[in-house]
Amino acid sequence: MESWYVPDTTFYMQEYEEGVSGGCSIDGVPPFEWVIKKSSDLFAGKKVVVFALPGAFTPTCSSQQLPGFEKNYEEFKKLGVDEIYCTSVNDAFVMRSWAEDQGLKNVKMLPDGNGDFAEAMGMLCDKSNIGFGKRSWRYAIVIDDLKIVHNFMEAGWSEDLHPVDPFEVSSAENVLSRLKNEVGS
Repeated sequence: MESWYVPDTTFYMQEYEEGVSGGCSIDGVPPFEWVIKKSSDLFAGKKVVVFALPGAFTPTCSSQQLPGFEKNYEEFKKLGVDEIYCTSVNDAFVMRSWAEDQGLKNVKMLPDGNGDFAEAMGMLCDKSNIGFGKRSWRYAIVIDDLKIVHNFMEAGWSEDLHPVDPFEVSSAENVLSRLKNEVGS
């Protein structure tokens, strides 16, 4: 399989730490600092899984895709995966709220509020026909030191409007199976 490098786009993130001074605090939300990270800051020198989905709090994303990666986190770690990131064209506040709602302990949120990463990956799609606007197509990738070594893109992507939202190949179980088969060979 041919590999390519992950685009070095910018992510506008929040870091929450106890004792952060000068950060924002809103209605009981702990202080945070805005942090700007590049893909290279997050993925260089690591083996990571990134899975992308159309939106936080949406049915398939919340009931199947995100929980599958959280549940299988330790299995991924056994196969040498350093981190698992969930990305969506949502801002950092939404992604944090969704992580809290899902009770995440392991999967890290990667907000792509402007859709820069989705666009650079060639995965920005138009879902305005269902009121979503521009969103990420559903896929998962395995990145090894900035190189995309596996791509699990759902079928049906095009630049036209998307009335369907397939979820078959980008599941945690499918990605995990591929990595296990790789180790076994």
